[in-house]
Amino acid sequence: VFRIMDDNGDKQLTFAEFKKGLRDYGVIVEDADAKKMFQAFDTDNSGTLDFDEFLKALRPPMNARRKKVIYEAFRKLDKTGDSVITIDDLKGVFNAKKHKKFINGEWTEEQVFLSFLSSFDSPDDPDGQVTHEEFLNYYSGVSASIDSDAYFDLMMRNAWKLK
Repeated sequence: VFRIMDDNGDKQLTFAEFKKGLRDYGVIVEDADAKKMFQAFDTDNSGTLDFDEFLKALRPPMNARRKKVIYEAFRKLDKTGDSVITIDDLKGVFNAKKHKKFINGEWTEEQVFLSFLSSFDSPDDPDGQVTHEEFLNYYSGVSASIDSDAYFDLMMRNAWKLK
C-alpha cells in the first residue's frame, strides 16, 4: 500500500500523495480530516510520512501477553542487563560460526552479529545496538500478522527457546 501511494518513489509520502492514496483505496474523507490523520501519523513532524511512521499508525496495539513474551526474549538476549542488546550480549546466546556466510568465509563473526542486530535496529538510528523499544517495534510488526495470541506466544518461545 505504501509503495503504491508513494507516487514519486522517494520512500516518503507527502500530504498530497497520502490524500490521493486514500481516495484511490476508496477512503473518502474531508480534507481537514485527512490533514488531521496525516499529522497524527507524522510523528517526527517532518511534513512527510516514512514507511515506519505509516506502519506504526496502521498496526493494531499489542496486548500485555504479547508484550510480556517479547520482553522475556529481550531479557534473554540482554546478557549484560543494561537494556541494550550489543554484540557482546549476542556472543553468549547466538552462535555466529554456524551462519552460512561465516562458514564460507564471506563474513567475520562480528559481521554476522551486526547483520543479526540490524534486523531489529531502527532504520533511523542504525547503531549496531538494539534497545527494548526497537525490539518491541520489530515484534509489533510481526504481531500484526498473527491473529492468535497462543500462536504468537508459541512462536516467540520456540524462536528464542524460552520456558
